[in-house]
Amino acid sequence: MTNRRREMMGLLVCICVALLCVVPSAQAATTQVHVVKYAADNATILNETTVNYTCMEANLPVHGDGVTHYYFQGPTFSESDPWNPDEDVNVESRDYGAVKGTNVKDLCDLVGGMSPGDEVRITATDGFNKWFGYTNVYEPQPRQGPIVLCWYNGEESITGEPQGTGYPDIDYYNGMRLIFFADTSTNPWGYHCFGDWDMHECLDEKYWHYFDGIWPSSSGLSITWVDTIAIYSTIEPPKPTPTPLPSPSPSPSPPANLPNESSRTPASAPDDTGTKIPYWSVIVIVLVLILIGGLIAVRDEWKRR
Repeated sequence: MTNRRREMMGLLVCICVALLCVVPSAQAATTQVHVVKYAADNATILNETTVNYTCMEANLPVHGDGVTHYYFQGPTFSESDPWNPDEDVNVESRDYGAVKGTNVKDLCDLVGGMSPGDEVRITATDGFNKWFGYTNVYEPQPRQGPIVLCWYNGEESITGEPQGTGYPDIDYYNGMRLIFFADTSTNPWGYHCFGDWDMHECLDEKYWHYFDGIWPSSSGLSITWVDTIAIYSTIEPPKPTPTPLPSPSPSPSPPANLPNESSRTPASAPDDTGTKIPYWSVIVIVLVLILIGGLIAVRDEWKRR
């Protein structure tokens, strides 16, 4: 019974290990990419969009035919030939399939594009990322070729590791993947290969990739599961527009036919026509009215008698 239990435990461990190897790859495949352009402060977003592979295929130029294979190069592990200009070491192991995809340049153009001096950072879902300069994206040498975000693999790798085929939400489990569509000019077998020496000749030193920090390896630039393309531009962020302060309300002007209160003579008051009446005239009128009222009262009193 003990042996039987051990066999079952061993089988379960093997199954768990197999699932750990397979499931993350299937879950990590990406089907859309977020493209964003930042200002020179590396924080202000100038423009952004998110596009999926079906939209890319339908609306942007497609690179690749689903038949032609594309290669990178791994490390040579040779101290005497670390860059291998002959491009004949550790190439066939980097057959990444017969892929199709969209030029990163076309994706950058969706948010305003790049200008000389700008850089682009391409990031995977696990945070792994690589930087490239304007020239690599917009003016690549033929030996480098356009940088393509691949969302389809028409044929499995022949000499390298399996990549999966079809679209990323079907079975292309390494998609979407960054592939350099290099020409065949530097490869002895006529492969479309972006080799280690191509990397040396086409990219600025700060963009080179090293395996273990020692050995040049162009295959380290081929990012899998890409989900973000971020342009870091030299454009200054727009200055905020100041909010205008409300203007004070003007004091109402007095009617044209009336004098301003501050200019009136205290001893006079305007009548309906604006003629000034001296205050003594008012007193006389009041006294006359009182006198008349008194006389009327005396008359009435005499009548009652």
